[in-house]
Parts: sequence; C-alpha cells; structure tokens
Amino acid sequence: MTSRARKYLYRSLAVAAVAVGLAGCVSPVPGETGRYTLPIGGSPVISNETPYSTALRCLGRYTLQRPLRIAVGQIADYTGKYESDNSGRKLTQGAALMEMSALAKAGVPMVERFDTSVAEMELKYANNKLIGDEKTPGDFRKILAGSIPGSDYYIVGGITELNFNVRSMGASGNGGGTASNALKGTAGASLYVMNVGIDLRLVDTNTLEVVDVISYQKQIIGRQISAGVFDFLGQTFFDASLGESALEPIQLAVRSTLERATLEMISRLYRAPQSSCGGTINTASDPLADRHTQTAQNSVGQNQEISNEKARQDPYRWVNASTDAQPGLRRQLDQ
Repeated sequence: MTSRARKYLYRSLAVAAVAVGLAGCVSPVPGETGRYTLPIGGSPVISNETPYSTALRCLGRYTLQRPLRIAVGQIADYTGKYESDNSGRKLTQGAALMEMSALAKAGVPMVERFDTSVAEMELKYANNKLIGDEKTPGDFRKILAGSIPGSDYYIVGGITELNFNVRSMGASGNGGGTASNALKGTAGASLYVMNVGIDLRLVDTNTLEVVDVISYQKQIIGRQISAGVFDFLGQTFFDASLGESALEPIQLAVRSTLERATLEMISRLYRAPQSSCGGTINTASDPLADRHTQTAQNSVGQNQEISNEKARQDPYRWVNASTDAQPGLRRQLDQ
C-alpha cells in the first residue's frame, strides 16, 4: 500500500471513530431509564425576580391591613410585532399573568376574572345537580346567592411600545503584516438599544371610574463582540475566531416594567409611605431609572422638589406622581 493510500485510510478511520464516538451519545434502543439519550443541562429552577420584587413584598404589611380585592383583566400586546419568519409574536402574550404574579408578591387579595371557564362549568354542573356535596353524602352542591366575592378595583391595559434600534453603534478593525504569509487579525464590537412600553389603568369596579393611570417604558441593550486571527505555520495555515453576543431578555423587561408600575400603583392605593418600601423608586437610585431624565427632572425648579414642606406633611405623595393630578384616586384615598 502506498503512503498516499495509507494516509487516506487513516483519515477515513479517524472520521469513522469520531462518528462512532458521537453515536455513543444516542442509542437506537432505549436504556433502562426509557431514554435514547440523556439531555444536556441541569440548571435549577429559580424564582423569577426583577429589581422591584423585594419592594413589592415589602408592601405586604400594608395590603394586609386594608383588604381591597383587585382583579386583573386583559393586558394585551398592542404592538402588532411578529417575528420575521412568522413564527409568533415578538412580545409575551402573558402580560396579565405577570401582573397577577406582581400583585401576589405584594400580598394583594385577588379575585379571578381572567379565566373563569372552570368556575362557569362547575356552576353549570351544580345547577344540573351533577356535583355532590361532600359534607352531606347523597346530596348535591347548593348554589348560594352572594357566595362569590366581588372586586373593588381591576387593572387593565396593554403593552403599547416595541421600538427596535433606538440607537446602535459599532467599531471594527483589521491589521497584520504586509507579507502574504504574515499574521493578520480582526476585531469588532457592536451595541444595540431598543425599548418596550406599557400603559395600565386602575379602575373602580363599582363606578368604572379610572382612578389611576401608569405609563412606563424600559430600554433594552444588546451587544456583539468578535475577534479573529489568521496566520501561516510553515506549509499549513490556521484561521481562528471568537465571538460573543447577548441581548437583555425582552420578556423580563416587560415583567420589570409591569412590576415597577404595580409597585407605584398599589403603593398609592394602599397609602404606603414612599420611605417604607419605595425609597429608591423615582429617585436616582431607582435600579432601572433613566439617569439622564432623572438628572434633568431633579434640576428643574426647587419649588417642585418632593422634599418641600407640603410633601413632608403628606407621606403618601410620590415623586412625579402626585395624586393632586388624579382626583379620582384622591377621592378614594380620602374615604
């Protein structure tokens, strides 16, 4: 066998060995566990937190003192943005569920109004005397008037903004020797910024009066970094590259914005002093604050500063969210 034929044989054997090694990870016959292969990964399940979750839980001591039942209605995605391959929506369709989780973190009593299909079916079965009464064997469940508690307020709204490429920037460069076989390298980096926005309303269930309105937006950042090198080593050459890309989770940004809005809305509704749970909210230390806007707001007129004497006498007033501009909520708080 010639040396050339031997070389090709060795290459074929090497490729076959790699293929067999990879095939060892997957078996055509299920093992003792009933699996063809073992899944990769093993990350533990953790709680879904945002920078405002701790402040929401802090509100629990106020919500327990004044039980107001709140329902969550439709909080839809009104942006109309779809993936480019028509595989689905760009944004979550579960904003109402995120809002319920935010209210639960704050310990707010809730009544179900979002999905009542099971309750309606149970009522239908009970009305037809198909559901038995466990307390009285042989009897059926009674339908009692007034057994379902009503809500005092409900929250509705939607995701109203999704703006791509609010601003982007990038830089790249190539360098190396001038000879054809000299070492050459390349590097580049890019940054992209987009944003999402929400609008929520707090409505009095009895009067349908809109007692509070919240509108917030949050910017999202993404980055790409790459580097590569190309060189000759004798009769061979190599080309190596390394890159990394990351995008702040869009759906987590929606959750953060909803929790930020819920924190302010519930704090005003339950008369929680700003210094108690929201001391860092609407200030420069807000974990998701717009620093430029906040600095500009702080420099506009000392007569509008929250630290004036009138604001100190009213501990329920929030920066840039005075209830004087919201008569409906003020009337509710004064009752």
